[in-house]
Amino acid sequence: MDSGSEDPRSELASSPPRSPEPSSRLGIEPSSSPGRSDLPPFRDETDAILGDEGVVEEEEGEDLFRDNLEREYRAIPELDVYDQDQLDEAEYDTMDPEARARAEKVIRRREKQEALASGRQRPGLFYEESEEDEEYSPLPKRRRPKRADDTQEETLEVIENLEDMKGHSVREWVSMAGPRMEIKNRFKHFLRTFEDGSVCVYKVKITQMCEANKSTIVVDYSHLAQVEHLQVLAFFLPEAPEEMLTIFDEAAKEVVLSFFPLYDRIAPEIYVRISELPLMEDIRSLRQLHLNQFIRTSGVVSSATGILPQLNMIKYDCVKCGFLLGPFYQRQEQEVKPSTCPECQSNGPFDINMEETVYRNYQRITIQESPGRVAAGRLPRSKDAILLADLVDVCKPGDDIELTGVYLNNYDGSLHSANGFPIFATVIKANYITKRDDKAAVSNLTDEDIRTIHQLSKEENIAERIFASVAPSIFGHEDIKRAIALTLFGGEPKDPGGKHKIRGDINVLLCGDPGTAKSQFLKYLEKIAPRPVFTTGQGASAVGLTAYVQRSPITKEWTLEAGALVLADKGVCLIDEFDKMNDQDRTSIHEAMEQQSISISKAGIVTSLQARCSIVAAANPIGGRYDPSVTFADNMDLSEPILSRFDILCVVRDTVDPVEDELLARFVVSSHMRHHPSYDEPEAPAGMPSRSGAEPIPQELLRKYIVYAKEKIHPKLHQVDQDKVAKLYAELRKESMRTGSIPITVRHIESIIRMSEAHAKIHLRDYVQDDDINIAIRVMLESFIDTQKYSVMRSMRKVFARYLSYKRDNNELLLFILKQLARDQISYTKSRYGGTSDIEVVEVMEEDLVERARHINVQNLKPFYESNLFKSNRFTYDSKRRLIIQNL
Repeated sequence: MDSGSEDPRSELASSPPRSPEPSSRLGIEPSSSPGRSDLPPFRDETDAILGDEGVVEEEEGEDLFRDNLEREYRAIPELDVYDQDQLDEAEYDTMDPEARARAEKVIRRREKQEALASGRQRPGLFYEESEEDEEYSPLPKRRRPKRADDTQEETLEVIENLEDMKGHSVREWVSMAGPRMEIKNRFKHFLRTFEDGSVCVYKVKITQMCEANKSTIVVDYSHLAQVEHLQVLAFFLPEAPEEMLTIFDEAAKEVVLSFFPLYDRIAPEIYVRISELPLMEDIRSLRQLHLNQFIRTSGVVSSATGILPQLNMIKYDCVKCGFLLGPFYQRQEQEVKPSTCPECQSNGPFDINMEETVYRNYQRITIQESPGRVAAGRLPRSKDAILLADLVDVCKPGDDIELTGVYLNNYDGSLHSANGFPIFATVIKANYITKRDDKAAVSNLTDEDIRTIHQLSKEENIAERIFASVAPSIFGHEDIKRAIALTLFGGEPKDPGGKHKIRGDINVLLCGDPGTAKSQFLKYLEKIAPRPVFTTGQGASAVGLTAYVQRSPITKEWTLEAGALVLADKGVCLIDEFDKMNDQDRTSIHEAMEQQSISISKAGIVTSLQARCSIVAAANPIGGRYDPSVTFADNMDLSEPILSRFDILCVVRDTVDPVEDELLARFVVSSHMRHHPSYDEPEAPAGMPSRSGAEPIPQELLRKYIVYAKEKIHPKLHQVDQDKVAKLYAELRKESMRTGSIPITVRHIESIIRMSEAHAKIHLRDYVQDDDINIAIRVMLESFIDTQKYSVMRSMRKVFARYLSYKRDNNELLLFILKQLARDQISYTKSRYGGTSDIEVVEVMEEDLVERARHINVQNLKPFYESNLFKSNRFTYDSKRRLIIQNL
């Protein structure tokens, strides 16, 4: 140390003695730096700053351990006795929680009033003014689950704007920790709080999911786009679907576990499925632009593999040292394997640990473009889709589906070697699948739709309205429209004791002259029927209609592929040009039409496939035109076994009738005018005849009505007039043998029952009534009589007149009789005066019509003369001459 400097410790040493320095007590050491002569001597001023009160307090403190310590704790018996006046030794009953809560509330209110009165408390200091009116519960509150927005505020301070990606791509941005946590919190908040009306939508969905022990929550994309702070999530989802769906799944699992803490024992994973993606892509339009994007497409499932286990999380055992490696989470496009063992540093080999490895379900399906959406001259294209976890087996071949998923590419060695340069195969990793079938359609019906359907069913003429709504762009053919309507509703299948199946579907055969709209009826059915499959006689073979065996390109094993009838299961199979099929091919559908199954025994595969479908076929007679002078069997090149399997035979004849032909021509012209793209007038042109008084139902409502009736209404046979059916069957058998027409078998009794059940479904009835039986008998008889020769047709109409006139308008019956009289008069005039002259006016005696009308119990003809039906067919009544005149 420099000699010129003074040691501060010397000054401290020479000072008078005092208490220990506070600086030493505070841990402050005196300075030992070189001194300076121009500064005053150092003085410790700690006592001046802090004061010395602490020392004074210590000196003036009370000594607890004084001499009389034991005296303070001596016993005083007179003070250790309770005051008997203040002591309550009575016994009380245990109070229930509600009574205790009320008592405590009174005590608190009394204490509050005493405190306010004595001035010990100011009003509103500790008690809210509204507390007296609120219920108080002494029970501890249930711990509230931690909400997403509780932790959201801190994250929002860090990431104020998720849209600002700071130059990163969407995939990079959502993979970062900060944005990932923000997305997760927002989605959790959305699941807990989103309301539609006053209902918390996704809380209800989560509850329903857990009640059914499922693991899927379906989130509507439009709901994400509605909420302002979630629109960025709706933007990120199509751009980075895999990352976003992973975040959504984690968030959904946390929300579910907050409601049901032990649910992970039932469903280890929760999956979020996105529905109603706005943009629908065709399979044909998928390009490189869509890779790794979220897409929505539709098509028909053409094939599906079995359900296979796929590695999800894998663990390996080192063969050399037995060390357990893992877990390794497998990715879709490549296999993840360890390179070295961290224990013994060896490069393997490694065996899969079967017990620790976690698998998931895997299925691969092929979807093909729907036939109606394929461009002209193009073949339908197909695309493979992968179904994982609980999506497997939600669809089967033949289903028309909408698929939402991620469009991915993966390496395919066969494509590489075949093309000589890197080519990637594309596949859709499915996220959500919905089927366009009856059950899905019924579940999508709103309460307003169901209310409208029930209101329609209560109308008396609902059957006539539905018949008039079938193929409204086709003129006439009321019998075919009635048959098609009954086919769409169908009967009830029966399986008594699981021994003998009786089909409920109705089969219809349309046959007749060309140009009578047979194919148009089939095309209409293809648009409105559920699960329609359309094929033609020339383009269909036996295996194409039933099933065929094919070698799988993946497993190289023989697999069974469904044909048209199997694809149309629970739908309608439409076969045009039925007469052009080979006899061998036509024979293959015998089993499908009656037993509704297809038995296969090929390539070591022995099985039976379901083909529960209605068959509507159209055929042309031999030579092109129907000859009414011979029987139906002579007109059609079809065997009796297959004819007996059709419930309804509709014969369409192209007859010459000047009035009908003019009405048909007007209808066709006005239809072309109304359906022209530039047609603006909403009303129909003048002169448009009305064939029926029933008002047609809109096609969309008709489709909903059919779907609802088929799914919800199952009519039962109850108190059916069995004697009437038995007597009719006996008469039909006798007439069939006498005329040599189509054979009448027991199948026709079943047909009557099926049609009566279908008619009951039209009225949404739970039981089949006599009205339904009578209508079914009338349809059956009309079908049977139309197949007869012209010579016996008129006599049979007289025999079965009481059945044929049921529920027919008297005006229709009278018009039918009047047309017959007019034709007879024309034939008589031509035979008497020669057939060369053109007949412009036909006169029919009123007496003839009155006499024929008595046979059907019609006495008053005046309403018929004033009806629109009478005038639209160009009939006029001359009361003076008592003649009915028709201008041709």
